[in-house]
Amino acid sequence: MKDPKGFVAEALVGLGRDVPGRTIVAASGGIDSTVAALLAQEALGERSRALFVDTGLLRAGEVDRVRALAAGCGLRLEVVPAATRFLGALEGVSDPEEKRRRIGGAFIRLFEEEAGRFGADRLVQGTIAPDWIESGGQLRDTIKTHHNVGGVPKDSRLRIVEPLRDLYKDEVRALAAYLGIPEPGRQPFPGPGLAVRVVGEVTAARVATAQRANAIVEEEVDRGIAAGAIRRPWQYFAVLLPVRSVGVLGDNRVHGEVVSVRVVDSIDAMTATSVVLPPELARTISERITRELAGTVTRVLYDLTDKPPATIEWE
Repeated sequence: MKDPKGFVAEALVGLGRDVPGRTIVAASGGIDSTVAALLAQEALGERSRALFVDTGLLRAGEVDRVRALAAGCGLRLEVVPAATRFLGALEGVSDPEEKRRRIGGAFIRLFEEEAGRFGADRLVQGTIAPDWIESGGQLRDTIKTHHNVGGVPKDSRLRIVEPLRDLYKDEVRALAAYLGIPEPGRQPFPGPGLAVRVVGEVTAARVATAQRANAIVEEEVDRGIAAGAIRRPWQYFAVLLPVRSVGVLGDNRVHGEVVSVRVVDSIDAMTATSVVLPPELARTISERITRELAGTVTRVLYDLTDKPPATIEWE
Protein backbone atom coordinates (compact mmCIF):
# COMPACT_ATOMS: atom_id res chain seq x y z
CA MET A 1 0.00 0.00 0.00
CA LYS A 2 1.06 3.54 -0.64
CA ASP A 3 0.91 5.98 2.24
CA PRO A 4 -2.65 6.19 3.64
CA LYS A 5 -3.25 9.63 2.12
CA GLY A 6 -2.37 8.38 -1.35
CA PHE A 7 -4.45 5.23 -0.97
CA VAL A 8 -7.50 7.20 0.16
CA ALA A 9 -7.24 9.55 -2.82
CA GLU A 10 -7.11 6.62 -5.25
CA ALA A 11 -9.91 4.74 -3.45
CA LEU A 12 -12.25 7.74 -3.64
CA VAL A 13 -11.68 8.00 -7.39
CA GLY A 14 -12.21 4.24 -7.78
CA LEU A 15 -15.47 4.27 -5.82
CA GLY A 16 -16.77 7.17 -7.89
CA ARG A 17 -15.99 5.17 -11.02
CA ASP A 18 -17.33 1.80 -9.79
CA VAL A 19 -20.57 3.14 -8.29
CA PRO A 20 -22.35 5.27 -10.89
CA GLY A 21 -25.63 5.19 -8.96
CA ARG A 22 -26.45 4.19 -5.38
CA THR A 23 -24.90 1.58 -3.13
CA ILE A 24 -25.46 -0.01 0.21
CA VAL A 25 -22.49 -0.84 2.41
CA ALA A 26 -22.13 -3.93 4.56
CA ALA A 27 -20.86 -2.39 7.80
CA SER A 28 -20.11 -5.05 10.43
CA GLY A 29 -18.59 -2.65 12.95
CA GLY A 30 -15.13 -4.10 12.38
CA ILE A 31 -12.18 -2.06 11.18
CA ASP A 32 -12.26 -3.35 7.58
CA SER A 33 -15.90 -2.58 6.87
CA THR A 34 -15.82 0.70 8.81
CA VAL A 35 -12.94 1.94 6.66
CA ALA A 36 -14.81 0.84 3.50
CA ALA A 37 -18.02 2.53 4.69
CA LEU A 38 -16.25 5.81 5.46
CA LEU A 39 -14.56 5.80 2.06
CA ALA A 40 -17.91 5.14 0.34
CA GLN A 41 -19.59 7.92 2.32
CA GLU A 42 -16.81 10.37 1.42
CA ALA A 43 -16.85 9.40 -2.25
CA LEU A 44 -20.61 9.10 -2.78
CA GLY A 45 -22.31 11.17 -0.10
CA GLU A 46 -26.06 10.50 0.09
CA ARG A 47 -25.76 7.81 -2.60
CA SER A 48 -24.17 5.52 0.02
CA ARG A 49 -26.18 3.80 2.79
CA ALA A 50 -24.27 1.87 5.47
CA LEU A 51 -26.13 -1.01 7.17
CA PHE A 52 -25.15 -2.86 10.35
CA VAL A 53 -27.03 -6.15 10.66
CA ASP A 54 -27.84 -7.45 14.14
CA THR A 55 -27.64 -11.15 13.32
CA GLY A 56 -28.18 -12.38 16.88
CA LEU A 57 -24.63 -13.80 16.65
CA LEU A 58 -22.79 -10.77 18.04
CA ARG A 59 -20.72 -10.11 21.13
CA ALA A 60 -22.42 -8.77 24.22
CA GLY A 61 -23.09 -5.04 23.86
CA GLU A 62 -21.97 -5.01 20.22
CA VAL A 63 -24.90 -3.02 18.82
CA ASP A 64 -24.33 -0.15 21.26
CA ARG A 65 -20.57 -0.27 20.65
CA VAL A 66 -20.99 -0.09 16.88
CA ARG A 67 -23.41 2.82 17.15
CA ALA A 68 -20.87 4.67 19.30
CA LEU A 69 -18.05 3.80 16.88
CA ALA A 70 -20.02 5.18 13.93
CA ALA A 71 -20.89 8.35 15.83
CA GLY A 72 -17.24 8.78 16.81
CA CYS A 73 -16.02 8.85 13.23
CA GLY A 74 -18.98 10.57 11.58
CA LEU A 75 -20.33 7.50 9.79
CA ARG A 76 -24.06 7.46 9.01
CA LEU A 77 -25.18 3.98 10.04
CA GLU A 78 -28.49 2.14 10.19
CA VAL A 79 -29.04 -0.94 12.38
CA VAL A 80 -31.13 -3.74 10.84
CA PRO A 81 -32.48 -6.32 13.36
CA ALA A 82 -32.36 -9.80 11.81
CA ALA A 83 -31.65 -12.38 14.57
CA THR A 84 -34.64 -14.55 13.69
CA ARG A 85 -33.61 -14.72 10.04
CA PHE A 86 -30.02 -15.78 10.76
CA LEU A 87 -30.74 -18.28 13.51
CA GLY A 88 -33.41 -19.80 11.29
CA ALA A 89 -30.94 -20.13 8.40
CA LEU A 90 -28.55 -22.03 10.70
CA GLU A 91 -31.10 -24.40 12.21
CA GLY A 92 -29.79 -27.98 12.23
CA VAL A 93 -26.47 -27.03 10.55
CA SER A 94 -23.17 -28.22 12.05
CA ASP A 95 -20.75 -28.19 9.10
CA PRO A 96 -18.62 -25.01 9.26
CA GLU A 97 -18.54 -24.47 5.49
CA GLU A 98 -22.30 -24.80 5.28
CA LYS A 99 -22.66 -22.32 8.15
CA ARG A 100 -20.58 -19.77 6.27
CA ARG A 101 -22.49 -20.32 3.02
CA ARG A 102 -25.85 -19.92 4.74
CA ILE A 103 -24.75 -16.82 6.61
CA GLY A 104 -23.35 -15.32 3.40
CA GLY A 105 -26.61 -16.11 1.63
CA ALA A 106 -28.71 -14.61 4.44
CA PHE A 107 -26.63 -11.41 4.35
CA ILE A 108 -26.91 -11.05 0.58
CA ARG A 109 -30.68 -11.68 0.47
CA LEU A 110 -31.19 -9.10 3.21
CA PHE A 111 -28.95 -6.61 1.40
CA GLU A 112 -30.83 -7.24 -1.85
CA GLU A 113 -34.09 -6.34 -0.10
CA GLU A 114 -32.59 -3.18 1.40
CA ALA A 115 -30.93 -2.26 -1.91
CA GLY A 116 -34.31 -2.54 -3.63
CA ARG A 117 -35.79 -0.07 -1.15
CA PHE A 118 -32.87 2.30 -1.69
CA GLY A 119 -32.69 1.95 -5.47
CA ALA A 120 -29.15 0.54 -5.35
CA ASP A 121 -27.49 -2.12 -7.47
CA ARG A 122 -24.05 -2.17 -5.78
CA LEU A 123 -22.82 -3.58 -2.46
CA VAL A 124 -19.62 -2.20 -0.95
CA GLN A 125 -17.80 -4.67 1.31
CA GLY A 126 -14.69 -4.48 3.48
CA THR A 127 -13.14 -7.60 1.93
CA ILE A 128 -9.36 -7.72 2.44
CA ALA A 129 -6.67 -9.97 0.99
CA PRO A 130 -6.75 -12.78 3.62
CA ASP A 131 -10.51 -13.18 3.04
CA TRP A 132 -10.26 -14.14 -0.61
CA ILE A 133 -6.91 -15.94 -0.27
CA GLU A 134 -8.30 -18.30 2.38
CA SER A 135 -11.48 -18.71 0.33
CA GLY A 136 -9.47 -20.31 -2.49
CA GLY A 137 -8.00 -17.35 -4.36
CA GLN A 138 -4.67 -17.37 -6.23
CA LEU A 139 -5.19 -21.05 -7.16
CA ARG A 140 -4.98 -22.05 -3.49
CA ASP A 141 -7.02 -24.62 -1.65
CA THR A 142 -10.06 -23.32 0.22
CA ILE A 143 -8.96 -23.13 3.85
CA LYS A 144 -12.31 -21.72 4.94
CA THR A 145 -14.98 -19.97 2.94
CA HIS A 146 -15.34 -16.38 4.11
CA HIS A 147 -19.02 -15.47 4.20
CA ASN A 148 -18.37 -12.28 2.23
CA VAL A 149 -16.50 -14.12 -0.57
CA GLY A 150 -17.44 -17.77 -1.16
CA GLY A 151 -20.67 -17.30 0.80
CA VAL A 152 -22.07 -14.85 -1.75
CA PRO A 153 -24.75 -16.61 -3.88
CA LYS A 154 -23.85 -16.76 -7.56
CA ASP A 155 -27.31 -15.52 -8.56
CA SER A 156 -27.08 -12.31 -6.52
CA ARG A 157 -28.20 -9.27 -8.51
CA LEU A 158 -25.89 -6.99 -6.52
CA ARG A 159 -22.53 -6.06 -7.99
CA ILE A 160 -19.85 -6.31 -5.31
CA VAL A 161 -17.38 -3.43 -4.84
CA GLU A 162 -14.30 -4.08 -2.66
CA PRO A 163 -12.08 -1.01 -2.22
CA LEU A 164 -9.77 -2.75 0.29
CA ARG A 165 -9.42 -6.03 -1.59
CA ASP A 166 -5.62 -5.99 -1.94
CA LEU A 167 -4.79 -4.82 1.60
CA TYR A 168 -3.77 -6.80 4.67
CA LYS A 169 -5.01 -6.16 8.20
CA ASP A 170 -2.02 -4.09 9.31
CA GLU A 171 -2.46 -1.82 6.28
CA VAL A 172 -6.18 -1.39 7.00
CA ARG A 173 -5.39 -0.48 10.61
CA ALA A 174 -3.02 2.20 9.35
CA LEU A 175 -5.84 3.55 7.18
CA ALA A 176 -8.24 3.48 10.15
CA ALA A 177 -5.82 5.52 12.24
CA TYR A 178 -5.40 8.00 9.38
CA LEU A 179 -9.19 8.36 9.02
CA GLY A 180 -9.63 8.93 12.76
CA ILE A 181 -11.63 5.77 13.46
CA PRO A 182 -11.72 5.03 17.22
CA GLU A 183 -9.99 1.84 18.39
CA PRO A 184 -8.08 1.10 15.13
CA GLY A 185 -6.29 -1.74 16.92
CA ARG A 186 -9.41 -3.42 18.34
CA GLN A 187 -9.28 -7.16 17.93
CA PRO A 188 -10.97 -8.65 14.85
CA PHE A 189 -14.34 -10.38 15.09
CA PRO A 190 -15.40 -12.93 12.45
CA GLY A 191 -18.05 -11.84 9.97
CA PRO A 192 -20.21 -14.92 10.71
CA GLY A 193 -20.03 -13.90 14.36
CA LEU A 194 -20.46 -16.43 17.14
CA ALA A 195 -21.75 -19.00 14.65
CA VAL A 196 -18.11 -20.00 14.08
CA ARG A 197 -17.32 -19.93 17.81
CA VAL A 198 -20.19 -22.31 18.50
CA VAL A 199 -18.68 -25.48 17.06
CA GLY A 200 -21.46 -27.82 16.00
CA GLU A 201 -25.12 -26.90 15.88
CA VAL A 202 -26.00 -23.25 16.48
CA THR A 203 -28.95 -22.59 18.78
CA ALA A 204 -30.01 -19.47 20.65
CA ALA A 205 -29.05 -21.10 23.96
CA ARG A 206 -25.58 -22.13 22.75
CA VAL A 207 -25.00 -18.68 21.27
CA ALA A 208 -25.89 -17.13 24.64
CA THR A 209 -23.35 -19.40 26.36
CA ALA A 210 -20.62 -18.50 23.86
CA GLN A 211 -21.51 -14.82 24.15
CA ARG A 212 -21.05 -14.84 27.94
CA ALA A 213 -17.82 -16.87 27.77
CA ASN A 214 -16.40 -14.50 25.14
CA ALA A 215 -17.30 -11.50 27.26
CA ILE A 216 -15.48 -12.99 30.26
CA VAL A 217 -12.32 -13.66 28.23
CA GLU A 218 -12.33 -10.13 26.82
CA GLU A 219 -13.00 -8.51 30.20
CA GLU A 220 -10.25 -10.39 32.02
CA VAL A 221 -7.62 -10.00 29.28
CA ASP A 222 -8.45 -6.28 29.07
CA ARG A 223 -7.95 -6.03 32.85
CA GLY A 224 -4.60 -7.77 32.50
CA ILE A 225 -3.59 -5.32 29.77
CA ALA A 226 -4.63 -2.33 31.89
CA ALA A 227 -2.66 -3.68 34.86
CA GLY A 228 0.46 -4.23 32.75
CA ALA A 229 0.39 -8.01 33.25
CA ILE A 230 0.18 -8.67 29.51
CA ARG A 231 0.56 -6.64 26.34
CA ARG A 232 -2.45 -6.49 24.04
CA PRO A 233 -2.74 -9.66 21.92
CA TRP A 234 -4.08 -9.68 18.38
CA GLN A 235 -7.16 -11.70 19.32
CA TYR A 236 -8.61 -13.33 22.44
CA PHE A 237 -11.89 -15.19 22.70
CA ALA A 238 -13.75 -18.34 23.76
CA VAL A 239 -15.07 -21.22 21.67
CA LEU A 240 -17.96 -23.48 22.67
CA LEU A 241 -17.10 -27.06 21.72
CA PRO A 242 -19.46 -29.82 20.48
CA VAL A 243 -18.61 -32.15 23.39
CA ARG A 244 -19.93 -32.55 26.90
CA SER A 245 -18.04 -33.25 30.10
CA VAL A 246 -19.02 -34.49 33.55
CA GLY A 247 -18.71 -31.94 36.34
CA VAL A 248 -19.75 -31.30 39.93
CA LEU A 249 -22.19 -28.65 41.11
CA GLY A 250 -22.57 -28.71 44.88
CA ASP A 251 -23.04 -32.39 45.66
CA ASN A 252 -24.58 -33.16 42.28
CA ARG A 253 -23.23 -34.60 39.06
CA VAL A 254 -23.76 -32.37 36.01
CA HIS A 255 -23.12 -33.07 32.35
CA GLY A 256 -22.18 -29.73 30.80
CA GLU A 257 -20.49 -28.15 27.84
CA VAL A 258 -16.80 -27.41 27.25
CA VAL A 259 -15.22 -24.05 26.41
CA SER A 260 -11.77 -23.50 24.89
CA VAL A 261 -9.97 -20.18 25.38
CA ARG A 262 -7.79 -18.92 22.51
CA VAL A 263 -5.31 -16.02 22.56
CA VAL A 264 -3.03 -15.29 19.59
CA ASP A 265 -0.62 -12.68 18.23
CA SER A 266 -0.39 -11.78 14.56
CA ILE A 267 0.51 -8.95 12.19
CA ASP A 268 -1.60 -9.62 9.10
CA ALA A 269 -3.81 -12.62 10.10
CA MET A 270 -2.07 -14.87 7.58
CA THR A 271 -0.03 -16.47 10.37
CA ALA A 272 -0.46 -16.33 14.15
CA THR A 273 1.35 -17.43 17.30
CA SER A 274 -0.45 -18.68 20.37
CA VAL A 275 -0.04 -16.58 23.52
CA VAL A 276 0.37 -18.14 26.97
CA LEU A 277 -1.49 -16.07 29.55
CA PRO A 278 -0.06 -15.61 33.06
CA PRO A 279 -1.31 -18.56 35.18
CA GLU A 280 -3.30 -16.33 37.55
CA LEU A 281 -5.11 -14.69 34.65
CA ALA A 282 -5.88 -18.01 32.95
CA ARG A 283 -7.21 -19.42 36.23
CA THR A 284 -9.42 -16.37 36.80
CA ILE A 285 -10.93 -16.79 33.33
CA SER A 286 -11.63 -20.47 33.97
CA GLU A 287 -13.15 -19.82 37.40
CA ARG A 288 -15.40 -17.05 36.11
CA ILE A 289 -16.66 -19.07 33.14
CA THR A 290 -17.50 -22.14 35.22
CA ARG A 291 -19.01 -20.04 38.04
CA GLU A 292 -21.09 -17.66 35.93
CA LEU A 293 -22.19 -20.47 33.60
CA ALA A 294 -22.57 -23.03 36.41
CA GLY A 295 -24.54 -26.05 35.31
CA THR A 296 -23.98 -25.13 31.66
CA VAL A 297 -20.17 -25.20 31.30
CA THR A 298 -18.23 -27.76 33.34
CA ARG A 299 -14.75 -27.53 31.81
CA VAL A 300 -12.44 -24.85 30.34
CA LEU A 301 -9.52 -25.73 28.05
CA TYR A 302 -6.71 -23.58 26.63
CA ASP A 303 -5.70 -23.66 22.95
CA LEU A 304 -1.93 -23.40 22.34
CA THR A 305 -1.94 -24.01 18.57
CA ASP A 306 -0.23 -21.62 16.15
CA LYS A 307 -1.47 -20.71 12.64
CA PRO A 308 -0.49 -22.83 10.80
CA PRO A 309 -1.33 -25.64 11.44
CA ALA A 310 -4.57 -24.23 12.88
CA THR A 311 -6.56 -21.23 11.72
CA ILE A 312 -7.19 -18.41 14.20
CA GLU A 313 -10.90 -19.18 14.53
CA TRP A 314 -11.90 -22.80 15.06
CA GLU A 315 -14.27 -22.83 12.09
